[in-house]
Amino acid sequence: MCDQLRFDYLSCAGHPTLKTPNIDALAVRGVRFTRAYVQSPVCGASRMSFYTGRYVSSHGASWNGFPLKVGEMTMGDYLRPLGVDTVLVGKTHMQPDTEGMERLGIDPQSIIGVRVSECGFDPYERDDGLHGIGPDGRYDPREPRYNRYLNEKGYPGPNPWHDYANAAEGEGNALASGWAMRHARKAARVADEDSETPYMTRRAMDFMREAGERPWCLHLSYIKPHWPYIAPAPYNDMYGPGDVIAAVKSESERIDPHPVYRAFMDFLVARNFSREEVRREVIPVYMGLIRQIDDQLGHLFGFMRSRGLLDNTLIVFTSDHGDYLGDHWLGEKDLFHEPSVKIPLIVCDPSPDADGTRGSTCDALIEAIDLLPTFLERLGADPREQGHRLEGRSLLSWLRGEAPADWRAFAFSEYDYSMLPASAKLGTAPRDARLFMVADKRWKYVHAVGFRPMLFDMQADPNEFRDLGNDPSYADQCDAMHNALSEWAMRQSQRTTVSEQRILNARGKSQRRGILIGVWDESDIPQDSWSAYRGGG
Repeated sequence: MCDQLRFDYLSCAGHPTLKTPNIDALAVRGVRFTRAYVQSPVCGASRMSFYTGRYVSSHGASWNGFPLKVGEMTMGDYLRPLGVDTVLVGKTHMQPDTEGMERLGIDPQSIIGVRVSECGFDPYERDDGLHGIGPDGRYDPREPRYNRYLNEKGYPGPNPWHDYANAAEGEGNALASGWAMRHARKAARVADEDSETPYMTRRAMDFMREAGERPWCLHLSYIKPHWPYIAPAPYNDMYGPGDVIAAVKSESERIDPHPVYRAFMDFLVARNFSREEVRREVIPVYMGLIRQIDDQLGHLFGFMRSRGLLDNTLIVFTSDHGDYLGDHWLGEKDLFHEPSVKIPLIVCDPSPDADGTRGSTCDALIEAIDLLPTFLERLGADPREQGHRLEGRSLLSWLRGEAPADWRAFAFSEYDYSMLPASAKLGTAPRDARLFMVADKRWKYVHAVGFRPMLFDMQADPNEFRDLGNDPSYADQCDAMHNALSEWAMRQSQRTTVSEQRILNARGKSQRRGILIGVWDESDIPQDSWSAYRGGG
């Protein structure tokens, strides 16, 4: 998993100048899904859906730093009973439910406590790659092993993550911090081999060396091409302004926009990415960071091949969300235009059953929550037995060239913007600062609590320039999409402790356990139901 990688910034997805040969080769060996959506276009909430197989409103961790409540089943909880070690190298953005753990007496240092704190993973190396230090202290209070590694390699100071891996040489003795995007194309002060992406790749290899014969699932989770947008040589200047694709934006979008959209366009990151000089400085480095990931995946795949792992390992390549990069007058992610909510997704299944689909694309509506059921089915389990918890569907049929007749007609995503200044600016209470997206093969509809909807015709307007949500002539289409959203919102999502099969097995059995409700006469029910109540000698 990459962080903040757009779906269209791969050469196999049609980027005209960015070359990603190793990711392309994976696509040749697998299936590339072209309509894959995350369940929230922000890191933490999106990742919790990947790890639980559940929508955001089901697991409740709707923003970065919002804890995933104790008791939510996660990937390791599903895979370990099948004999599969479930291991993390890199980022999760998981915040543990420390209050819940304390209430239940769970020691955070115990095996259970660690797994509850780490989305069910055994953390071979947890590093969210967000080691900023400001006036109020550290963003992430944990000291990363990566900082110790850099110190040992000769990069001094208390936070070489920033001072070397994410900063360039400034004038005099000053640093050119990667937090200031004007420095993006300067080379980071760290050697390529010591930067974050190669480091995490080597840590993944370290795990594979140590894993032995026991089956495993490894979540290799890169922080890049997420900001700070800065790269070591040679990736900092591998691409230039001539490689920057024109922004997908229209002046018409700024004429009477939706109130929430208008508020997001006013963010500092949006105002800066609306400037072409910013895009020319940043996007070449974003591309360089992607190329570095591709190069490192080449090393990883070569390592796996040398150890006989490439031919018996299911490999998924994806991202937790995209990046606007100035499209639609926005920066970062957060809203539901395609550059933000749609992700790259390549699944390479080594099974002979998947031979017929190698090198193909699939335009079915896919959700991030589909990966966990896919893993279960690939391991021989029936994910439908977990249907009271898992809300995604296995992709195995698509990988085998079988199109399910009852595949979903709609994809859903959610966004909680209560932590953002837009909520205060719009006068929206935190409980109401919510957005919901529902998309089918043609239409994309956004319900904004307290405001009018947004509607886009993805067929006639693939760039999503024209918001039809306020056009009376599209009221019927808005109603139809809203009805689909309402039906989805009424799904059963919280009965997670009792399966459908258990209900079916228990239905109508209470009489045989002595609970006799509504009986007038002993002949109303089978006589053996009275066996314990007859009395007498």
